[in-house]
Amino acid sequence: MSCSAVSHPPSPSLIDRFGRRIDYLRVSVTDRCDLRCSYCLPKGFKDFAEPAHWLTHAEMLRLVGLFTGLGVSKVRLTGGEPLLRRGVVDLARGIAALDGLTDLSLSTNATQLARHAAALKAVGVSRLNVSLDTLDARCYASIAGSDRLAAVLAGLGVAKQVGFAPIKLNMVVQAGVNEADVDEMVAFALAQGFVLRLIEIMPMGDAGRGSRFVDVTTLGQSLAQRYNLLPAIKGRDAGPARYWISRDGSMSLGVITPLSQHFCAACNRVRLTVDGTLHLCLGQDDQVPLGTLLRAGASDAELIAAIRRGIAAKPERHEFNTRPDKIIRFMAQTGG
Repeated sequence: MSCSAVSHPPSPSLIDRFGRRIDYLRVSVTDRCDLRCSYCLPKGFKDFAEPAHWLTHAEMLRLVGLFTGLGVSKVRLTGGEPLLRRGVVDLARGIAALDGLTDLSLSTNATQLARHAAALKAVGVSRLNVSLDTLDARCYASIAGSDRLAAVLAGLGVAKQVGFAPIKLNMVVQAGVNEADVDEMVAFALAQGFVLRLIEIMPMGDAGRGSRFVDVTTLGQSLAQRYNLLPAIKGRDAGPARYWISRDGSMSLGVITPLSQHFCAACNRVRLTVDGTLHLCLGQDDQVPLGTLLRAGASDAELIAAIRRGIAAKPERHEFNTRPDKIIRFMAQTGG
């Protein structure tokens, strides 16, 4: 056989057509949430996925296992609010045991965190991202639709007590809403040893487009100067956030800037919704119906082929700036 005729097996890694290695999967275990944050879900929204269409834990574990077999090493459980999904701790235990997984994290609004934090830590969840947009109870209730701030702060306290570190606070900054609360959030994060990340609103659905954008690139630079923070050296696994740290390492501030300074060239992630739809980009409609294929009897080989086709079609970047009205689905329907 000539050298030119030698065939090689496909790479075990997922590489898209732009040379980006996809090694991070976000898994939405439910699209339900006990809050109605103004930028995420509109008031009165009821168009949630039917429970019959939700992937079972076994089905989720099967799909996630295929991804880890293809080189995905980081998984984040999201929602909606993932802690509303019954048995989520058992699901986390199963995912944590998968070969090839090096990092299992969870995004939460923390209203249910106090009673789940110890169990999550025990089964292998290593990191937490907590959505917290303000420490002002009235402002919190205005954004979230109900006053659950005390429960969130209690959850953060338990998570810190059981050893989660770092705990990242994600603050979506909105002009005229909570922009004035940033300094108090910085002080709180510093006092508690949390990492604060300021996030720009994304125009997803009517709720996202109805919120007023703040350029957190400029805001972050201003805060870094005021607190004498230094730019942090960004490793490959740092994700989309850009960080500044204090000289003694006691304070860390990050910004996530999908609009003012997008990070699509380094995108390494895809998202799996509760019904098994694989979304390849938050700001595009490209998707792969893995859940439908699975329930139609697809073999692992067929599912892997579908995953690879999806990754090959992953868009180069979002169009939030040029086509802000394009994405009509809400953030909770995709997974944060």
